Amino acid sequence: MTLLDLTPRAAEADRLATLPVAIIGAGPIGLAAAAHLVERGIDFIVFDAGAEVAASVRSWGHTRLFSPWKHLVDPASRRLLEERGWELPDPERAPSGAELVERYVAPLAEVDEIASRVRLGVEVIGVTREGMDRTRTRSRAATPFAVRIRTADGQVEDVPARAVIDASGTYLSPNPLSSSGLELLGMAEIADAVTPALPDVLGRDRATFAGRHTTVVGAGHSAANTLLALAELARQEPGTTITWLIRNAQAVRVSSSADDELADRARLGSRVDQAVADGRITVLDRFEIIRGRRAAAGVELVGHRHGEVVAHATEVVVSATGFRPNLDILREIRLDLDEIVEAPRRLAPLIDPNVHSCGTVEPHGFRELTHPEQGFFVVGMKSYGRAPTFLLATGYEQVRSVTAWLAGDTASASNVELVLPATGVCSTDAGNGGGCC
Repeated sequence: MTLLDLTPRAAEADRLATLPVAIIGAGPIGLAAAAHLVERGIDFIVFDAGAEVAASVRSWGHTRLFSPWKHLVDPASRRLLEERGWELPDPERAPSGAELVERYVAPLAEVDEIASRVRLGVEVIGVTREGMDRTRTRSRAATPFAVRIRTADGQVEDVPARAVIDASGTYLSPNPLSSSGLELLGMAEIADAVTPALPDVLGRDRATFAGRHTTVVGAGHSAANTLLALAELARQEPGTTITWLIRNAQAVRVSSSADDELADRARLGSRVDQAVADGRITVLDRFEIIRGRRAAAGVELVGHRHGEVVAHATEVVVSATGFRPNLDILREIRLDLDEIVEAPRRLAPLIDPNVHSCGTVEPHGFRELTHPEQGFFVVGMKSYGRAPTFLLATGYEQVRSVTAWLAGDTASASNVELVLPATGVCSTDAGNGGGCC
């Protein structure tokens, strides 16, 4: 090999070191990654399609989290904020999503070192290596990433980056209503009668549900929160009726364990149980949805139940069936994903919802999140694939480890430690959940 052969590679490596780390997503996890990079003195840029930071959290901001403040604030972010006079809210109280944004995420995004690097209204539509599709290998690790973005005015460009941290979450990629995992047959026909998970039943979306028959599909905590809000609405608004449609035999899949340190979550299960027992919520179990269609009074969900094809009539459907990662933008990235959970292969056994609850997931960091594509990491809720057992505290430790690795601090990156609250078992039906943590 001649000096001439080595020169282009050396030039690429030198350029790579001057480029920023690209962070996809300006939610709590993406901004925590930014805070850690600030402390490490590494340049970065944050892209988010929303008009404001934490747009997904804002959309379900009326919902109270299970975790108290002490588990919701990233340590590096806290240090940056406290340098500017910020104080941690009551550590033992669980805030709503709106409070989390107002009192923590938004102030973090306003820190000068972060605010100057956040680009809102910018959608990431693809990630690759400059001049390389996924099949090309030579000099791949030394070649910058190209993050393709589309701005609010429709302009498309490629932004070079030394590394990519995908913290885009899963909220905008819900599982379909169909039990098969495919898009529901007839979905286009009934789409205007279907709302996403966690609507603001008692506030912004009240008119959609008041005095109408609503069917909530899903067996996780998102469904449970919506069911309780609908039960309260039914108390206030005559004619409001509620059906809870699940595909399994068990009506309640949420934890009501006395050993659950997340007390708000433990109470949720018992409250839903009571509402079912009181007749305020009607349970339609063992229903596997195969099709949706228009009906005289609204819509019908057609499915298999007890070996027969039956139809369930309703007026409004809430899809609380859980979420899955959007992998379309990563088509040219070399990923190593578990074929069932769609999480990084080494992480998948640690988060398997058939085995683990939120509090039994082992601490993990850059090693478990590593893909064949060097310098590329999926973190936060998206790293869990279809598993609904994610806690913000887990994501914060992920980005601490990943940013340490990017800084060349392998010792710190490998020293992964995390104390999670003891919890009851979350829903073990990953395909019909709705998030448990």
